[in-house]
Amino acid sequence: MSKLVHLSDLHFGKDRPDLLDPLVSCVNELCPDLVAISGDFTQRARDRQFEEAHNFISMIKAPVLGVPGNHDVLLDRPFRRFFLPWRGYKKWINPDLTPQFENDTMIVVGVNSVDRFSWQTGRLSPSRIKHACTAMSNAPHGKARILVVHHPLEHPAETKKKPIPGARQALEKLLTCGANLILSGHLHTWHAGNFTVKSHGTKAVQLHAGTSLSSRVRGEPNDFNVIEISDDHITIERYGFNEDSRLFEAAEARQFSRASEIISD
Repeated sequence: MSKLVHLSDLHFGKDRPDLLDPLVSCVNELCPDLVAISGDFTQRARDRQFEEAHNFISMIKAPVLGVPGNHDVLLDRPFRRFFLPWRGYKKWINPDLTPQFENDTMIVVGVNSVDRFSWQTGRLSPSRIKHACTAMSNAPHGKARILVVHHPLEHPAETKKKPIPGARQALEKLLTCGANLILSGHLHTWHAGNFTVKSHGTKAVQLHAGTSLSSRVRGEPNDFNVIEISDDHITIERYGFNEDSRLFEAAEARQFSRASEIISD
């Protein structure tokens, strides 16, 4: 069994400093095999904000795998956004925009969905999809195949934003390649459920984290996800910040079969 912590949308520069210590303490106490961060480390891609994100990562005891979000590319400096879009991210977070992690029970693949020319919308190019598929196909049979991407590939019905262009086609391809679980953020709302898109008669699990540190919430508490991967099940537990106790606490849980229909709520 493996344990994975999923954070998203830290937004250093628009973060809540009072949540920093409780978040780090809770994550470290959980002793995960990996911490995945699905983008938006910063609010405006400033060096100082990236440095704060870097310092946060250094306090986490487990390995960290992250992908950029749209806020990690400069919005208000077009020259740098077009010609040096990843300079700050590569310097402070990771020079690899599509990192991978693998252990005995899972392979986790980062997918970059940010489009520097379409700052908000995002994009999944054929080459990015191919890279993810190659990584999943090279993993031994039986391992859980998990993708980490900033932009969701399917939105809950209550969400007004539209998925990135070509999201359905990209999702169909990724599911055909064997994805079991796709972690995302961007919406600042929590969601765990099956994709409506099927591949070979089975459904994968989509899991959105809200925002772990940002003050820009959408009527929900700051949160993160704890995921346990076994041979048969994917168990997801949402941890939310309790304003009274000043701690991140387990709030709700769902379990899916690896096949991947929900079996408990």
